[in-house]
Formats: sequence, C-alpha cells, structure tokens
Amino acid sequence: MKKDFYEILGITKSATPEEIKKAYRKKAIEFHPDKNPGNKEAEENFKLAAEAYEVLSDPDKKARYDQYGHQAFENGGFGGGHHMNMDDIFSQFGDIFGGAFGGGGFSGFGGGFGGGGQRRVKGSNLRIKVKLTLEEIANGVEKKVKVKRKVQAKGVTYRTCPTCNGSGQIMKVANTILGRMQTATTCHVCSGSGQILDQKPAGADVQGMLLEDDTVSIKIPAGVVDGMQLKVAGKGNEAPGTNSIPGDLIVAIEEVEHEFLKREGENLHYDLYISFAEAALGVSKEIDTVSGKVRIKLEEGIQSGKILRLKGKGIPSLNSYGNGDLLVHVNVWTPKVLNKEQKQFFEKMLTDENFIPKPEKSDKSFFEKVKDMFS
Repeated sequence: MKKDFYEILGITKSATPEEIKKAYRKKAIEFHPDKNPGNKEAEENFKLAAEAYEVLSDPDKKARYDQYGHQAFENGGFGGGHHMNMDDIFSQFGDIFGGAFGGGGFSGFGGGFGGGGQRRVKGSNLRIKVKLTLEEIANGVEKKVKVKRKVQAKGVTYRTCPTCNGSGQIMKVANTILGRMQTATTCHVCSGSGQILDQKPAGADVQGMLLEDDTVSIKIPAGVVDGMQLKVAGKGNEAPGTNSIPGDLIVAIEEVEHEFLKREGENLHYDLYISFAEAALGVSKEIDTVSGKVRIKLEEGIQSGKILRLKGKGIPSLNSYGNGDLLVHVNVWTPKVLNKEQKQFFEKMLTDENFIPKPEKSDKSFFEKVKDMFS
C-alpha cells in the first residue's frame, strides 16, 4: 500500500502552502543525491517526497487526494511523481532548493544537472475535455482522442548554447555583507536547455517544432466524477533540444446528463411514475440502470413517495469500496382529466371506507424519508 503523502512530508492536512513547501525542501535536502551518493533508499525517499509535493502543492490535486486518496491519480495509469526520474524532479522543482546545492543541481546519479550539467526542459501540457455517459463512468472506458501536439521536426538539429556553454545556467558572483555569494539563473538565450537551434527543416517554427495530429488512447477508471482531471504522462507538447521531455495531456472529465437517472455521489436516483390502478393492484415494472434494464415488483397498495433501494446498482467507488445503490422513488400519478364514467366512480369512492387515508405508524412522513435518504 502506498504511503500517505502527508506522512511522507511530516505534515498534517491543515498545513499551509508555505508549510508544505518548507517540509518538502527539508525532506529533499535530507535525501538529496549529493548528500547520499549511491544510496538507493535515499533516492527512493527523494522521489516519494517529490511525488507528495507535486500533489499537495497544487490546490486542485490536493482536494482530489483528500477526497479519493491515491486512487484519484493512479487508476488507469494516470500518474503522480513516482513515474518521474531524477531529471523530471529537478526540472519541475529545482527552484525549491535555492542555493543549497550550488544552484539546485545534482551530480550523484549521473544526470544532466549540477556542476556544469544542463537542465532538462519539459514541454508544455495539453488540456482536453472528455464527455462520458453514466454507463461509461459506471463501467470504466477506454477513449481514443485526437490531439494536436507540438513535436520536433524530422531532421532538426541543435547545438550548444554559446551564452551558457551548454549548462543552461548563468552564474553570477556578488559581494554582500556576508561575503561573496554565487547565484545561478536560467540562461535567457536557451531557456535553460543548454541548446539552441542549429538547422531548421522546412515548415518548422523558430524552435524546430511542427504541429501534428496524434491519436491518444486514454484508459478512464470506473467511478470518476464530473470536473475530475486525469493525467496521461508524456502526451503533451514536446520541447526543443536533444535533452527534452514531452509535457503531459490533462484530461478533464465532463459527465453527460442521463435521461432518467440522477447521480448523487455513488448513488443513483430514478423517478418511477405509476397509475392509481397499478398502485392499488401491484405491478411489475422495467426500469433503467447503468448496467442495463431490470424488472422490479411493486406490492399491492404501494404508497406514493415509497423509496425502493436496489443494492449495488449505483456507481463504483473510485477507492474500490464497492458500488453505490439505485434509489427508486415511487410516484403515484394523478390524472388531470377524467371522463364522466371515471368521475362517477371516484365520487362513489369519496365515502368508501377503503379509500379513506389511514397511514400506519410504519409509514414514514416526507421529512423522515428525506432524512433517511441523506443519512
């Protein structure tokens, strides 16, 4: 089982953004490769801290994690930081370390950072919306979508940036009251990649990139909710340079309203309308569910407002806690227009003993039913 993100950083759920950042910096420095050369356990702890910070530092991701836990990011392969390598972590969070390790780089794992290493540039993310029916949400689905991505043009070449000599950083030394301080800033010419365009194929832009159509397969787990965002790693825009990595594809879920079923968390609601005759005599009815049609039997004398609960016929829990239920709300339909014969019948029944309302103690009031529904 994956370790809790708050436990990894040693903080509580009420931690402020500044406290989260401070806790991550402390852990990252503790397990930094330069302080623990060749230590695989330290490397793993370093990656876990980066994964925790990636989620908890983002308000939207943090809210989803607080509600759904690790399942909010891992079902169907949508990732957190455990998919990152060391270059990814420093590409995204290198600024957290400040000057603690000579400008935020590292050398202990042979990566492209630290000392004279160049920064690994990540391409920009792409964002799309995917519409899902309740049936697709209930069962999980694989969607194929077309996206326009920036990719490196075939035949493009890059050369070492002459401004930073391939390091991706400009080093500056300043005299302060504390002595001579060395700081590193991102090279303004190559944007930190350490490379600039050498040869540009026809049709490519000034960075050697082309816009191309790509078909992406997205595995969406059962139980997602409207507004949730999932990530497909590496399917965003590519970045220029030979040491770059693609951005990600962010998928926002949009739930299509069902014709008959209404969703409330993992439970579903269905309004079933029946006639006076059906209510009095009892009837068998076929209703819609997310797994197909089912037939239910209504007993004789069923009352309007009765709620029938079909166990497990709702939406699966994203945390694999089982399925919600389908609540069938029985509504006895009152005809608005009667013919002469029908009117005469009901006029006779006005004083009939059997038609006078006699609620039993077991018959719950409207407010009791509402209370039960939300409890």
